Amino acid sequence: MNWQTEHERWLHFPELNQELRQQLQAIDDQSVLEDCFYKHLEFGTGGMRGIIGPGTNRMNIYTIRKAAEGLARFIVQHGDEAKNRGVVIAYDSRHKSAEFAMEAAKTLGYHGIQVYVFESLRTTPELSFAVRYLHAFSGIVITASHNPAAYNGFKVYGEDGAQFASEDADVVVAKVNEVENELTIPVSEEASLKEAGLLEIIGETVDQAYLKQLESLIVNRDVIEQAVEDFTIVYTPLHGTGNTPVRKGIKAIGFKHVHVVNEQEHPNADFPTVNYPNPEDPATFSLAMEYGKKHGADILLATDPDADRVGIAVRVDEDYKLLTGNQIGALLLHYLITQKKNDLPKGATVLKTIVTSELGRDIAAAHGIETIDTLTGFKYISEKIREFEAQGDHSFLLGYEESYGYLIGDFVRDKDAVQTCLLLAEVAAYYKVKKMTLLDALSEIFKKYGYYLEGLESLTLEGKEGVEKIAAIMSDFRENPPVDVAGKRVIVREDYANSERVYVKDGMDGRTEIIELPKSNVLKYKLEGGAWVCVRPSGTEPKIKFYFGVKEETAEASERVLKELVEEVMGRVSVMSTG
Repeated sequence: MNWQTEHERWLHFPELNQELRQQLQAIDDQSVLEDCFYKHLEFGTGGMRGIIGPGTNRMNIYTIRKAAEGLARFIVQHGDEAKNRGVVIAYDSRHKSAEFAMEAAKTLGYHGIQVYVFESLRTTPELSFAVRYLHAFSGIVITASHNPAAYNGFKVYGEDGAQFASEDADVVVAKVNEVENELTIPVSEEASLKEAGLLEIIGETVDQAYLKQLESLIVNRDVIEQAVEDFTIVYTPLHGTGNTPVRKGIKAIGFKHVHVVNEQEHPNADFPTVNYPNPEDPATFSLAMEYGKKHGADILLATDPDADRVGIAVRVDEDYKLLTGNQIGALLLHYLITQKKNDLPKGATVLKTIVTSELGRDIAAAHGIETIDTLTGFKYISEKIREFEAQGDHSFLLGYEESYGYLIGDFVRDKDAVQTCLLLAEVAAYYKVKKMTLLDALSEIFKKYGYYLEGLESLTLEGKEGVEKIAAIMSDFRENPPVDVAGKRVIVREDYANSERVYVKDGMDGRTEIIELPKSNVLKYKLEGGAWVCVRPSGTEPKIKFYFGVKEETAEASERVLKELVEEVMGRVSVMSTG
């Protein structure tokens, strides 16, 4: 497409939204204009995400309508029952979220599709729950999760409360791409939809049903009762949606001493106290640590803006240490298995992604429990849960990914930071009763299973040029795969785009296997000694990500080997990205 032509099309559209017109006319940088119009904002298998602003490559009312129109056509194709079951819509605290939610509702309503819109902001996991609870046909959440403040997004869910399965997602993507002119999509008026009964505002009833399910996840209430008088939590929602459900949930299961970071308690689309509202970033815990020291808190919890990710810091003497996403997953899994050992469901199975630590697999295997890998992205974990239900040969125990996403109770079908906060508080209380911290517990796990250590490096490459550089880096690794990394020989190469696993023997290609997972642009190299490296472009941000994992006999050895792996790979990437 020619970006100048697209720019002119928007600029000369007589009914263009006045705010967008003013923003468009204020742009005097040709490179910025090109980025606004050089492509249509990609609607992928999980939805879309982008910078808010005017243009075909931005999040605005017209690109929202285009996404909703594609979903509407998909629903209409499934007949009146699907239309009557309708769509649940939630939104977070970001700029334009409420407006975008209503634009989606008005687009769907124009097609006679029943729409349920939350009265105010809600978490992504509650949206997932609401789709199931209301027996809706689909769901939408307006959020950019943990992205910077300039972003927003549109995520789509199927009738099981999970992001659309691959086949349905492909159809929805095709329907969205069929829309020829996003500027002329017809919409109904909000008032007329309410009058016709096609738009219903929801809230408290769904909230209470979700809270009741959260309470059902508690494994051992006696632990909480023993620890509660001497156990203190500091929590921050990072200006997002988690404040109300997390606090209500923690209170409902019995914890009394919970302090919220006041400066980050209320929704604020600018996220003024953080550069990046992501609990993976240690800087987001700065204020929480101040509160923790003031109140003598045992743990600090932080959820991202749509409350699907959670981070935790643990008190060490007078300071706090953050746990990684992999460490949190290992602790949750170990606790669930050991506390439920006499009450585990038949065929209990752990689900994790291909870039998540192998420590969980070792813990599960030691207790006779299977672990199954999925592609990166929680939709693939949800697809496996659906498969378990259909086949009846596995039972879901825990699903998690290294990027701070966890699911314990499958009444939600996406990662859920709210339920994870509750279980983390219980686990920490359990160890406090034993006069241990979560770090002490983690140390015992490492001593038994090995010193696992993981790393992640991300390279941000924005705009059209960035897309091209990311593609070039992936091509280089694919065409020139490493033979060894930091002195460790590559023994297995996996290319998920080609569904091919190659076993390397003595420098020669050995036997090959088909990878039984959906195709994805991911490369993984397994090294001798249990180390591994994985390369993949982000599906939601202008980034290419490099994952590393090691397992050595001591913590010091693991740190050394991890450092060597990172230095060698990123050195190679630096040459490619700046060349």
